[in-house]
Parts: sequence; structure tokens; C-alpha cells
Amino acid sequence: MVDNERALKVTEQPFRILGTPERNGLLIVGDHASNDVPRDVDLGIQAEELDRHIAWDIGVAAVAEHIVANYRCAAFLGNVSRLVTDLNRYPADADVVPLQSDGLFIPGNHLSAEERQARIERHFVPYHDKLSYLLQDQRPALILSLHSFTPSLASRPDELRPWEVGVLYNDAEAPSKHAISFLDSAGIHVGDQLPYSGKVLNATMNRHAEANGIPYIGIELRQNEVDHRAGQERFARILTEKCHYVSEKLGLGLQKP
Repeated sequence: MVDNERALKVTEQPFRILGTPERNGLLIVGDHASNDVPRDVDLGIQAEELDRHIAWDIGVAAVAEHIVANYRCAAFLGNVSRLVTDLNRYPADADVVPLQSDGLFIPGNHLSAEERQARIERHFVPYHDKLSYLLQDQRPALILSLHSFTPSLASRPDELRPWEVGVLYNDAEAPSKHAISFLDSAGIHVGDQLPYSGKVLNATMNRHAEANGIPYIGIELRQNEVDHRAGQERFARILTEKCHYVSEKLGLGLQKP
């Protein structure tokens, strides 16, 4: 069980905003940027599990912070662990409150229908309501959807994941295709729809970007590339330059980095 020393304070908001969102600017969205667990939620797992990839997208928050600190943009980041509520799902999905992740069972998520709905209302609904409002009020020119992936899965130890970066998309392919071209030219080992496909795992961008005609790039960073400061700073620079490259190709008007 997660002890009181490791459990984090009750999250007042399931999101945090870095920088100042601006109309026609760049907005970073990181659904899984936090491994925070509210103090009153007991997942029934060991505290050290919260430091693993199952609890959050390792490196995403730090990369977003570096970009916002050095480029005029904003970031909208999830502020609760994906083990509590997975914000990059649809509310009807079974794993919006996951019962297991990479072979680890989450006993505290065996909830009644009423308890499950209360979890969704507490975290999922206000997160997406705020993002929807933000996009209407300060519609960005481009969204950078930022995630990270583990180099290996405990449940699939023989699966190879050699890509430094994966680029995901659903129906809106053009921004991501330009991003792939840029990353290839920069010497990055990039996966096109790898290690996952955006045709399958793209809920937040489907709902908020594609449905509203907002260009976006879905990025997955391999976690051992961004679990340290040098890698975080490196990819912050690369992703900033990549966003400007895509902006130029599509005529989106983002300022130069």
C-alpha cells in the first residue's frame, strides 16, 4: 500500500498550466505528466511503483518546463497519476480507471460503478473541461501532444523498442509527417506510428485537436532519453525547433525559437 509519506496531497486541480496560453501560439499538452496520487486515494500498491512508467510519462513534465522556460509558449499538464485516472482515454473506456498496468494489478481501482464515476468526475471531467475552454478562449496555432514510452515492458520483455522518438497521429497526418521529416534529418531514430498507433491511442487529440481542426503533433519520447537533465534539455531544443519547422511548412506563423 502507498504510505502517507509517499502519497501526495489531495490534488486541488487535475491540471497545471505553465506559461501564458496565447492565441495562435504553441500549446504543449501532457496528459500523463504527473505521478501524483491524492492522499485520500489508496491504490493498494507499493510506493516505489509510482516512480515507474506505469504511473506517469517519465520526463514529460521536465521537457515541457524547459520548453516553456526558453520559448514563448504554454503547457497544459495533467496533475494526477494515470493509475488514478487515465486522462488520455474516453470516459466510457474500461481503463480510464485501470485495473492493471504492465502486469501489475491495482487493487484500489476495483471500484463500484458509483465510485468509478466519482473518480471520473473528480479528475477526468474538469481536466477536459478546462482544456476545452482554453482552446476556445486562446486557440493555439499548433498543439504539441507530449508523451513518453518505456524502453521495455515487463509484460512483453522480448519486444524491441529502439526508437528515440515516436510520432503518432490519427486522421490529421500533415503536421506529423513534417515532424518525422525534421527528426529524420536531425539524425533521430524516429518511429512512424511507433511504438503505438495514433489510430488507436489518441483520445485527447481526437477530442480536442482533430475535432476542432487544430493542427497537432503527437510525440512519444523514449524514457531513458529524457530521465536526466541533459536529455531533457536536448529534446526540449529539438522539439522546439521541430515545431517551428512544422509551422513554416504549414504556414502557421509561430515565432522563431
